[in-house]
Parts: sequence; structure tokens; C-alpha cells
Amino acid sequence: MEGDEMKRCVVIFNPASGNHPFEPHLPKLKKTLNDKGFTCNIKETEYPSHATELTAGLGDESVDLVIIIGGDGTFHEALNGLMKLSNIPRVGYIPNGTSCDIGHSLGLPKANVDKALEIIDHGTTVNMDVAETNFGYFTYVTAIGSYIDISYSTPRKLKRILGFMAYIISGIKEFFTISRIGLKIRHDNGVENGRYALALFVNSYQVAGLKVVKDPELDDGKIDVVLFRYIPFLNNIRFLFAFVFRRYRLPGVKRFKTTQAAIETSHQRPWNQDGEKVGSGGQTIKVLPRKLPIIINPKNHRFFKNQRT
Repeated sequence: MEGDEMKRCVVIFNPASGNHPFEPHLPKLKKTLNDKGFTCNIKETEYPSHATELTAGLGDESVDLVIIIGGDGTFHEALNGLMKLSNIPRVGYIPNGTSCDIGHSLGLPKANVDKALEIIDHGTTVNMDVAETNFGYFTYVTAIGSYIDISYSTPRKLKRILGFMAYIISGIKEFFTISRIGLKIRHDNGVENGRYALALFVNSYQVAGLKVVKDPELDDGKIDVVLFRYIPFLNNIRFLFAFVFRRYRLPGVKRFKTTQAAIETSHQRPWNQDGEKVGSGGQTIKVLPRKLPIIINPKNHRFFKNQRT
């Protein structure tokens, strides 16, 4: 972030994210950016989808860097605005939410200003895949089925008090109400058709704090698909072995990669995209290879195998 001319940085900040207020760190953040040669404009979100409006509105401005501060939902909103720009600026991210799945995949510390700025200053810029759907864009997951509504159904106050444990408490409520969703999925290599307890379309190392894909590639132009067929009395056992004990080969669980998917369903349960509730019904997915220029911790460059440092 060095240079003679002042460059422009816009900070998109969600004051409602996380269980640790970030406001006290803003003066230091602004001073550090100024010292690095940036003019800094901090824009706070005030209502749902405001981050989308703020980033989409950057089209008329010349911005060199956008820094997003908040949880997965804030990042998701900002992404959907950025995708409307003809020239997407570099993105830095300071995770400050409950789970922060995107931050974990990128090797970014949670609510640690010094470390986050060090990574933004000296980290590696990569181009990350983004997926486009009829419900918008996502960076790390779109999913339907059991437990996927925990991120947005858990009360914000409970998340602020208990952090990730709030998700565990909410998850207990769904233990006895496993979903059974009929899906027909057309993808690169054929068609999957059946009734599923959970369907995940993933471009991430983890989802909801749990490891889902063993060795993800976040810049290969493909998403990982993980399908759990509905099997009476065995669904929660398979979830336990898959997500807690990290067993990737289990009966009734299919995994594959695809560049696109067309999903048909008559089920009215809403989809979860990057931790946010979106529409219900069928969904189309198309991967946009290396669409998002984003700064990562060099230690996590192993997830971006198709780009040189």
C-alpha cells in the first residue's frame, strides 16, 4: 500500500455484526490507512442490504481498495453490490461476525485490526471464484435442507452473548425435524434425482464453522457439491461423522465438482446463501471463474492452486 499519490479506500462497516463492538478500532484503522497513502471513507450500514447499495454505488467513484468489516452476511451483501461494477476494486476483509466462514477460508483473523491490516498491507491478492444464481451471487455456499437456517434464525441478541455456541443451541431444535427435499440436479456430468436431507453447493473450506470439503480449490471455476440422501434414522449420524469427525466417504453421501447446476424442486424451504435467507424453489448456479480480486493470508494460498504468487 505504498506510493506517492493518495489512493482511495472505502470501508464498508456493519456496526451490528459480531459480539465484540468494532467501533473503538475505527480511528486506528483510518489513521493506519492514511499513513499507508490512502484517503479513507468509512460508510456504516444502517439496514438490511445497505452494504449492497453502498458497494453498487461505487460505480461512479474511482476506488482502489474496498475493506469490508462484518460477518458473512455483510460480506455477502457487499459482494452482490460489487458484482454490479464494471471494474471491481481489490477487496480487503476484516471478519467480525459469529462464524466468519469466508474469513477462515482466506486465513483472515477475526476482529484483530493489527493483524488484518498487516495482511491487507503485505498479503497476497488472488482472484476468487464467485457463483451467480437467480437469487444473486455467493462466494462460499448455497444450501438447502436440515440445519441450514441456523445462521439467520438464531436471534442476534443470543449470538452477541454466546457467539458460536448460539448456533449449537439453535441446532438442537432441528435434531428431530430432519428435512426431506426432492431435488433434481443437472450438472456437468449428468443428473442427480432423489430425496435429500441436505444439499450443499460449496466454494469454501468450511460452512457454519464446520469443515465440509477436504481440499477445496477456490479458483478452479467449479463448486463442490455435497448431497446427503434422506435415510430414516441415519441422517443425524451421518451429519455427525461428516462434519465433526470429518469422514468424507459415507453411505448415501455423494460429492462431485461442477461449473454449473440447474436445480429443480417443489419444496418451499428457503435457500441459504452465504448465511443469508434467499428465495425458495428451483435455482440455477453458474460459476464465474476468478471474478473477485481479494487479499488473503499467504498461508492460505494452498486453496488457490491455479494462481501463482
